[in-house]
Amino acid sequence: MAVVAGMTDGPLHTASATDDRPPARGAGLLVVAVYVVFALAASARASVQLIRDAAEAPLAYGLSGFAALVYVLAAIGLAHNGRRMRRLAWTAVTIELVGVLVVGVLSLAAPELFPRDSVWSRFGSGYGYIPLVLPVLGLVWLWRSSPGRVARASER
Repeated sequence: MAVVAGMTDGPLHTASATDDRPPARGAGLLVVAVYVVFALAASARASVQLIRDAAEAPLAYGLSGFAALVYVLAAIGLAHNGRRMRRLAWTAVTIELVGVLVVGVLSLAAPELFPRDSVWSRFGSGYGYIPLVLPVLGLVWLWRSSPGRVARASER
């Protein structure tokens, strides 16, 4: 049972509310697990690319590094349920969706910009289009698991 702090009754009195929700299971845990796997895979790939061949395709490899950072932040934010972590997750997953869409379009429209693939090139085709589907699943899960939305739904 987690305690949510910060609710006040007055200048000297504090009250707290408890969060009795169980930890993430099922679909939520699966989304977090896939983000962790992608964070590790993208970080490893980007590290090797940037250390070994950065001059070969700086934009693509730099984007792979950025994607890795976004996956790490999304995984951390999704794994926790606090207000700041949920905000981090919303931001990271939204950036991921915009990134995969923009890089996907650019990699098809101007392939000369991407002589080598990044994680998001061609909408993540090198990863079975999971980079395109994953942020949509992440955003849906964030919306469905929103504490405010869940509380309002349980009051009805």
